[in-house]
Amino acid sequence: MSRARRYVDRDPYMIAGYRTYGSATRVLVRGRAMEDEGVRPAGERDSLWRNLLNSYRRIEADPLHHARVRASVGGATTELTADDEGFFSGWIELPRPIEDRGWIPIDLELLSPAGAHATSIASKAEALIAPASARFMVISDIDDTVLQSHVTSLVQAFRTVLLGNARTRLPFPGVAAFYRALHAGASGGEENPIFYVSSSPWNLYDLLVDFLSHQGIPAGPLTLRDWDVSARALMGGHLKSFKSGAIDEIMRTFAELPVILIGDSSQRDPEIYRDIVREYPDRVLAVYIRDVKRTPERHAALAALVREVEAARSVLVIADDTMAAARHAAERGYIDARALPEIGGEKRMDEATAPGKVGAPAATADSSAPPAVVDAEQGHNEGPTPR
Repeated sequence: MSRARRYVDRDPYMIAGYRTYGSATRVLVRGRAMEDEGVRPAGERDSLWRNLLNSYRRIEADPLHHARVRASVGGATTELTADDEGFFSGWIELPRPIEDRGWIPIDLELLSPAGAHATSIASKAEALIAPASARFMVISDIDDTVLQSHVTSLVQAFRTVLLGNARTRLPFPGVAAFYRALHAGASGGEENPIFYVSSSPWNLYDLLVDFLSHQGIPAGPLTLRDWDVSARALMGGHLKSFKSGAIDEIMRTFAELPVILIGDSSQRDPEIYRDIVREYPDRVLAVYIRDVKRTPERHAALAALVREVEAARSVLVIADDTMAAARHAAERGYIDARALPEIGGEKRMDEATAPGKVGAPAATADSSAPPAVVDAEQGHNEGPTPR
């Protein structure tokens, strides 16, 4: 940062620590060193102007280029160097295996650059270590899977991001109860970990964490991406590469756990998940895809993917709403069937109290659409089973 700008721009420094994950012997640390732009906590009655101002502050956040950060976790301490956007990331090898599973704390301290004041700049993060009770894990997209983002309409998507907040943005009906059921598992006490992998930028991290908490959706590690507005970053291949790499790292870290993959049809989730099924045979219990892009071309592609996933010994369920996926999960023993009334009740309550919460974005006026639910198992593909 130039001296002139440093003189004018006197925002205090901060470290944003991100939720990550790890094993008993190593932990992933992620975060960002940047100036504190003063993003204020969201409220349900916030004006559009306040939401827009907070969105601007998130986007405008000035990074601390190549900052040095000390990270401490599980008795180990290491120094990480941020990139030119202030992001830092690294695995920390632990001196001894962690016995306590679940969320473990990570301490972060800014070493350089020095802030405007002599006080130490510190923060905390946390990492999830899968408990021994877990029978499987869930890897889920966020946009138009959990959170209504309307990514099929660029104008509406930007309006939603810029003018909404964590209190006003809408989940899909029944999602919170369904994810709680997946977290609890068939026995009710499995604590199956849920990972969120999204092409949303890290600038929206605080909004997404607040949204999950406000909606009662189980907390989990988030993997987002740098907000690169280049033409290359907007291409489907680049997004696919990012998501595939992020999911692959989770699969390798938790090699003992089978997985349920959840996404939507608007971007590349079905194709990415098809490739994961191929790469990790017999580890994918099911793929649940919310149907939000209803065009003949997309449905033809999805029909082909159903067959490909079945050939790879898994199952692809294309669902109009949350209940279709929940019923399949109950039938296969991934969730307690007694959770279905709660999921259905929450879905109906969501739809009744907030008409904006829809099962899926409005379909195109095309009569050639296939059935809302396509189940590749057809009663004969048992697929892998949770441990």
